[in-house]
Amino acid sequence: MAEKRNIFLVGPMGAGKSTIGRHLAQQLKMEFFDSDQEIERRTGADISWVFDVEGEKGFRDREEKIINEITTKQGIVLATGGGSVKSQNTRNCLSARGIVVYLETTIEKQLSRTKRDKKRPLLQVNLSPVKILKNLAKERNPLYREIADITISTDDRNTKIVANQIIYMLEKEIL
Repeated sequence: MAEKRNIFLVGPMGAGKSTIGRHLAQQLKMEFFDSDQEIERRTGADISWVFDVEGEKGFRDREEKIINEITTKQGIVLATGGGSVKSQNTRNCLSARGIVVYLETTIEKQLSRTKRDKKRPLLQVNLSPVKILKNLAKERNPLYREIADITISTDDRNTKIVANQIIYMLEKEIL
């Protein structure tokens, strides 16, 4: 029964949305989408380039349209960009069209998971990554919580365990 409902993963960068989403989709035999990868595929450029050329507002507008389109599909797992929840329209689409799973993580884990990743435009500025992540958390964590049906910490858990925990919680919620 869990296979019939859309599952949307939200959370900060480095929470594991893409990795866990792929694994979850594979286990549930569902189609997987990643909004950032979809933007890259459609523009033919990486996220950093889109951010540089269009600015954050242009990027968020593009992200909102793509998430709106993808969430109309049935039986999918979608990993969203960390900032996608800034849009009220996106939050409404996610809440109305599937089960929203908030993958929660600490700033320390985010730092360790993203320190070598050059595809994080918000971390490619000359400010302290800790300060940036704290500011993002203050702004976005309440938005993740607002729309979450399920919240799971990804700290100290591997991908398979988190995916299995999501499946267990989905089955428990449906029954």
